[in-house]
Amino acid sequence: MIGNRLKRARGACGLSLRELEAAIQGQVSAQAIGKYERDEMMPSSTILLALCKALQVSPEYLLSEREIALTGVDFRKAPHAGAKEERAVEASVLDQVERYLELEELLPGVEQPWNAPAGEAFDVSRIEDAEQAADALRHLWKLGIDPIPLMAELLEDKGVKVIALDLPENVSGSKAFVQRPEREEVPVIVVNQSHNGERQRFTLAHELAHLVLRFSGLNDAEQEKAADRFAGAFLMAKDMVLGLLGTHRTSIAIGELAELKKIFKVSIASLVVRCAQLGVLPKAAYGRLWAQIKDLGWNSQASAEPNLLPPEVPQRMERLCLRAVAEGAISEARAAELLNISVRELDRRLMGQGA
Repeated sequence: MIGNRLKRARGACGLSLRELEAAIQGQVSAQAIGKYERDEMMPSSTILLALCKALQVSPEYLLSEREIALTGVDFRKAPHAGAKEERAVEASVLDQVERYLELEELLPGVEQPWNAPAGEAFDVSRIEDAEQAADALRHLWKLGIDPIPLMAELLEDKGVKVIALDLPENVSGSKAFVQRPEREEVPVIVVNQSHNGERQRFTLAHELAHLVLRFSGLNDAEQEKAADRFAGAFLMAKDMVLGLLGTHRTSIAIGELAELKKIFKVSIASLVVRCAQLGVLPKAAYGRLWAQIKDLGWNSQASAEPNLLPPEVPQRMERLCLRAVAEGAISEARAAELLNISVRELDRRLMGQGA
């Protein structure tokens, strides 16, 4: 039956039942569509094709019997982001992850299992404990103290599915788990594809914190602060920061921070906060520097600071798709459908002409 998938696809498009009725030129009523979603009726082949066209999904998608569900969704957003927006994002995430999982099933042996880190280092009862947790994860993953070149690539290599979606500006990202019958659950991190690279990398590290930290005795606001502390420590390892900046400074020039952001690939505001966390700057000097950052507008979501980074584009799924086509596991038409692009665009990418 197509009920759950139809409702999910409609949610991904942000359409009400009546809006979907209009999108298919009233071939059936909103009431009938509601019955399809409750599995009380099945659409005819003509109506099924019309629904697929309106919802931009294939008939195979609606008719698939693969069972997956999204749990543990945790949006990091501004307070005015609505429930409708969240439902649309959840539906889009399930759609993309399902395509991803189908692709991995076509290429046995390529699935990267997620192993949640164990140990007391990841038990966080104070905000400051997140610092040690970040160090512990860097050690566990053998990252040393060097800056992380590509956060999305690192996470996908560790079994986390990274999905970039066109989200509302006030939604930074989310973490969730995809549940499958008799299979291990799959962690997912969603980022806003319209945000710059600095914001995306911090969002990825923040949501990673929610995957690995085990909070105890912290309220929601404190958990968010701990996740931010983890993100800063994970992206900017303490020893590396102190080695480049020194342990005690009376002031730091904006130009020096602009050069350091090229190394750490974080925002200048994040660097300033990190300096305060590590005691590199005394409280008064931090206050003066933060006032400069604020006057320049570099602490806002629309920061136009120097050396802005391009968005990080998750690429593992595309690589797997191109491999599946090259090995004859799927047709070009199916590969284009999985990547949600045209066959012509797929041909360009197969020829190495890029997205």
